[in-house]
Amino acid sequence: MKNKADMEQYRQVLIPSFRTDESGVSIDDHQKVREDFYDALTEFGMCLKLALSSRAFFEDGAFDEVTIQRYKRDLKFFTQLRAQAKQDAQETVDFSTYEEQIRRLVDKQVIGQEVKDPDGVILVGTLGEGEDPEDWSDEKTRSEADVIKTRLRKTIEQDLIDDPHAQRVFSDMLKEAIAEADALFDHPGKQYTMFKDLEDLVQARATPDVPDRFEDRPRAPAYYGAFLDQLGNQAAERPEDDLVEEAIWIDDTVNDAVRSHSINQASIEAAIKQAMLPRYFNFFGGLDEANAMIERIIGIVRAGATKGDR
Repeated sequence: MKNKADMEQYRQVLIPSFRTDESGVSIDDHQKVREDFYDALTEFGMCLKLALSSRAFFEDGAFDEVTIQRYKRDLKFFTQLRAQAKQDAQETVDFSTYEEQIRRLVDKQVIGQEVKDPDGVILVGTLGEGEDPEDWSDEKTRSEADVIKTRLRKTIEQDLIDDPHAQRVFSDMLKEAIAEADALFDHPGKQYTMFKDLEDLVQARATPDVPDRFEDRPRAPAYYGAFLDQLGNQAAERPEDDLVEEAIWIDDTVNDAVRSHSINQASIEAAIKQAMLPRYFNFFGGLDEANAMIERIIGIVRAGATKGDR
């Protein structure tokens, strides 16, 4: 049976652990662990709830009364752990449609006394779809805004790893949105809309200072952003057309290197350096700036390979 010592041991794995990466983005190394735990607990709770309403579950000899009671105790234990984890992380408790049912299951210590066959099939994955945010209560609207905010942090940290410029820009935008949301506490609808609009931008990778001119070239915007980061304040002095042309040239050069040396990452990087060094020595007027730009590009290529995009 799990006790307070077990609770404390699990809790230590879920407590926020922050660090700052090279781009200045604050990252919680335990955030993904918490989110995976929340998802797994929700799935376990829903499975148990559905099982307790099924005749087949009680007729299955593999599940005796001792096992069923253990499942219930585990659900209660981990539900309490989740509440503690959310409190430690200063996260808003989001009792969604599914989790509300699980909470009632734990509170009432459900015991199957009568089994009734349902009239039809309930598609759990479609529950909640088609809801109009205008019809939500203030509490639910704030909760949904918090869900998006948490999801945005994860998306920026993980999905934008192959676009450092977009990662930095959207991280700054999220910080500004969070600060503004604090001032809009009495206006949950505006909070939700603000985070939802930002999420749409992130999902579309519509980085504000990167032009939408790279159709069918998903990596080219990252190369354009690398130029903006490398040039800094001098980027405003460069015509947009020139930087778009350079981003496309980089995209072609990287694709050629990958096609020629697809098995060996080191050979890919060597081919990229060999092709780009003379061009960017002239472009930036110096070896240090050229090498720095090439390292940005190789970093993007490495991150893409890690994600499996190549």
